[in-house]
Amino acid sequence: MVETLTGHNRSNGISYTELLEGDKVAPPAIFLEESPMEPGVTTVEVSRYWTKEEHDREVERLWKRVWQMACHKDDIKEVGDTHVYDIAELSYLIVRVSEDEIKAFPNSCMHRGRAICDNHKKGQKALRCPFHGWSWELDGKLKEVPCQWDFPSVTEETHSLPEVSVGEWGGFVFINPDPNCEPLEDFLGDIDRHFQIPFERRYKAAHMVKRLPCNWKIAQEAFMESYHVVGTHPELMPAFADANSKYDVWHNFSRAMSAHGQPSPHTDLVNPDPTAFPDQQAFQSFIHPISKHKFERLEENRVKVSLPNGKSGIFDMEANYIEGDLKSADPHMCNWIAGKIAPADENMPMVHSDVSPHAMRDEAAQARREEMRPTWGDMVDDISDADLVDAIFYSVFPNISPWADFNPIFYRFRPDGDNPEQSLHEVMFMVALPEGAERPEPAKCTFLDLHDDYTEATEFGSYLNKIFNQDYLNHKAMQKGVRSQPNGVSLFAQYQESKLRHFHETLNLWLDSEEPPKSPKRVAA
Repeated sequence: MVETLTGHNRSNGISYTELLEGDKVAPPAIFLEESPMEPGVTTVEVSRYWTKEEHDREVERLWKRVWQMACHKDDIKEVGDTHVYDIAELSYLIVRVSEDEIKAFPNSCMHRGRAICDNHKKGQKALRCPFHGWSWELDGKLKEVPCQWDFPSVTEETHSLPEVSVGEWGGFVFINPDPNCEPLEDFLGDIDRHFQIPFERRYKAAHMVKRLPCNWKIAQEAFMESYHVVGTHPELMPAFADANSKYDVWHNFSRAMSAHGQPSPHTDLVNPDPTAFPDQQAFQSFIHPISKHKFERLEENRVKVSLPNGKSGIFDMEANYIEGDLKSADPHMCNWIAGKIAPADENMPMVHSDVSPHAMRDEAAQARREEMRPTWGDMVDDISDADLVDAIFYSVFPNISPWADFNPIFYRFRPDGDNPEQSLHEVMFMVALPEGAERPEPAKCTFLDLHDDYTEATEFGSYLNKIFNQDYLNHKAMQKGVRSQPNGVSLFAQYQESKLRHFHETLNLWLDSEEPPKSPKRVAA
């Protein structure tokens, strides 16, 4: 059964830091730095997730005042390229004005308010409203007004586009609609020291946006902790130390670190389990490490579930009963085994060696090094095991999640227009490049609507997409459930959900402050 009370304030087994001490290639010092959040009880009123009043408060107190990532410089590489950045019901226009200058403006005509651009554009010579033809230079200066004689109050001084503050970090373009905002550098603090490969040396190799049936905070919270692995992603437990993860917080960002190779403390495993995937394939069969239930794929949308006592049943990918003497099954595992798979991934291998956790980590890290060696050369021998195999994921307030150096995952979460019960989950693969390497063109974006399966974004591979599909089951059920929460509040674990606690305490600070909160001043090294 799952681990519950342990007699102390952490899970049993080896801690993440202790595990790293045994790695063959040691981690950078920043991975060992301890900055846990102070213990305490954090609750959040569930109305935060669904009321229009809370949504409107976020627009006024957060999105109109905070630094937020709008796009990547590669999205607007050439002079005249424009990018439309929408957040809630607000819209901004990001413009490449010159080779070295990017500006941002409200995406609204100074005449009657039509959006100047409906979508991203390339090589514009001017910014022109399609309604009546008013136009502006790329730098926002008023250029032309048809029949200007009919607008005696309109001048370049009064009707040029008002600028929005712009900052850059790691190749990403940030904006802040507050004209009195602090510098982006102060807001981000010393985040750069957490990454060995600067984000300027990463390119967008894949990109998708998936519309979700839940509030943007519910979506984001699902990707801020590993506590949910035992319930949502059991397929990871044979070689993933979910409840022994390490969590740290700083001013406007936080970090989670979860180890590959070490089995979950919820299981009775000492070493990774080589029998967990009987067919040695990721999506064909799986034996749950706690319940010992066996899940076998029969065809798409059909899975046979067998118990050790001989009972069995057949279910669809949403765990709806079809036939047999077993009448209920784990919905997340039914989704994993019976759910959609990209054709090229149907027989994806999944082999756990019968070795110690450290041997598995070393084996996996060395395989990554050999995979990277033709591009990176022998410097791969100095890359730490943890950087190559572990899940090390940051959350930067309010809504982005960059992962560590050699895991390319990068998330952004946004409200979907003025609907507080829908959101946009954005996923990018930001792949690191060796110094001096030629920068490939950025990937085009795949858009998935509410009922599109994540596996349709084939560029991300079925393994990650099927993990997203398991999370999706929670997204829609969370949005439904919070409206009926008996206590009216969500309760967060003091350590394993400390990233969520940190996020909500920071959000409270912004929503409750008449003036935007200021960050501590950076201290020169």
